[in-house]
Amino acid sequence: MRVIVTGGAGFIGSNLVHAIIGENAVLVIDDLSTGRPENIHPAAAMRTMDILDGSLSTVFAEFAPEIVVHLAAQSSVSASLVDPARDWAVNVEGTRAVSRAARESGVRLVLSASSAAVYGEPAELPLTESSPVHPANPYGESKLAAEGALAEELAGSPCDYASLRFANVYGPRQDATGEGGVVAAFCSALAEGRAPVIHGDGGQTRDFIFVGDVVSALIAAIYCEVRLGDEAAPGGAAYNISTGSEVSVHALADSLRPVSEFLRPFEYTRERPGDVRRSALDASRAREAFGWHARVPLDTGLAATYRWFASR
Repeated sequence: MRVIVTGGAGFIGSNLVHAIIGENAVLVIDDLSTGRPENIHPAAAMRTMDILDGSLSTVFAEFAPEIVVHLAAQSSVSASLVDPARDWAVNVEGTRAVSRAARESGVRLVLSASSAAVYGEPAELPLTESSPVHPANPYGESKLAAEGALAEELAGSPCDYASLRFANVYGPRQDATGEGGVVAAFCSALAEGRAPVIHGDGGQTRDFIFVGDVVSALIAAIYCEVRLGDEAAPGGAAYNISTGSEVSVHALADSLRPVSEFLRPFEYTRERPGDVRRSALDASRAREAFGWHARVPLDTGLAATYRWFASR
């Protein structure tokens, strides 16, 4: 197959490209604002460009992809609070531009990365795709609107589509700087012999999913034989990609002690604005639609992630 991966030099994108490149022709589209050149697989074609670039449709038409996996995004909650207009432009209008280019070039399927952030503070757990959506920050608002943009551009067309609501993804190649993810921040600190810094009291929970499981979900969706973009079904074209397990940030840090051999106390600082208190997502719909479920235990994924940071 011919596959375009936007954001293919980033964390999830580069892991996906490395997994599918052997049997597929892959074009990576990335502006390298957060993606890293060293993440790009040498066998992949590369276009350094913004997804809001007016020539995006031309690039799609020239490559003639069958599949598009749209992972390019503004993914920082704190950045969305500082510059919500930029967050909206990249996440919503960028998704619209990718969807339109895909439709015009005859793409068969578009998979677009969404987020658990669309749900906001939950009334009950675990969250299903039909749970109420009340984003708690501009980032969550833009990811929810991006789902709408995808559907607006592709509903009723021959191009199938789905928004995959990722839980808190972690693993090798994640950026530990800025808001790169709590696991990456903890692993980076521990690899350097520093105490992890926990925001708030550490009692906030997340559904941590290993990047390898996210990649396997994307691949399973690519090869799915049913149409995913059924807007009439409960949850529409959205699918949770998650473990369904609630893990506190403090317990997460404790789980890294054995592999890092770190025994000193952790450090605590004030809670970050825009963070929800609890989160866990039910991925039953993905299992029913394309036969996927998370397989990597948290301890296994954390050990692999820590070793990657320690080897750098």
